Amino acid sequence: MVTLMTADELFLTSIPDKRTELVRGVLVVHEPAGYRHGRIATRLYEVLATYAKRTGAGEAFAAEIGFKLASDPDTVRAPDVGFITVGRLPDANTLGFPALGPDLVVEVLSPGDRPGETLAKLGDWLEGGTRLIWVIDPEQRNARVYRHDGTHAVISADQPLEGEEVLPGFTCVLSAVL
Repeated sequence: MVTLMTADELFLTSIPDKRTELVRGVLVVHEPAGYRHGRIATRLYEVLATYAKRTGAGEAFAAEIGFKLASDPDTVRAPDVGFITVGRLPDANTLGFPALGPDLVVEVLSPGDRPGETLAKLGDWLEGGTRLIWVIDPEQRNARVYRHDGTHAVISADQPLEGEEVLPGFTCVLSAVL
C-alpha cells in the first residue's frame, strides 16, 4: 500500500538537484531540465515578466513555484513558467503552495516527456483553475494552445503566442523564444 503525501509534507521535503511534484498524493521526482528546455522557459519568463512590469497585469513565475491544484489527495504541480493576474495574486507572505492554478501556464516539452503524462498534467492545470496553457514543442517548432473552455489551437514558429483574454495585448512570435 502506498502512503500518500500531503502538500504540507512536500513543502518540507528536500531532494537536492531534483524537481518534485505531488500527483494525487504520490511524490513525482524529475531530473533537472536540459539546456534547450531551460533556455526556452527563461525566454518566455522574460517576455512575460516584461509584460507584467509594463502593464501591471500581474506576475510571472519561474519553475521553482508549486501550486496546489487539488486536495484529498493533494496535487501540487510546478509549471515551467506561470502567470497570475493581479486580482488573483496570493498574499506576498504566503508560505507553502498557493491553492490556485495560475491564469497562464507554459510547459516546454523535453525529449523524454510522454504524451499521456503531459495530457494528465494539462488536465490538472485546467481543473485547478488555469485559463490558458501553452505547450511549447521545440522539436516540432510549434506550440499547442489549450483554453479553459475546451478549445485548442496549434501555433507554428512564425505565428504569435497571444495572451488572449488572460493577458490582453500580449503577443510574442514563437520563433523569438525557440
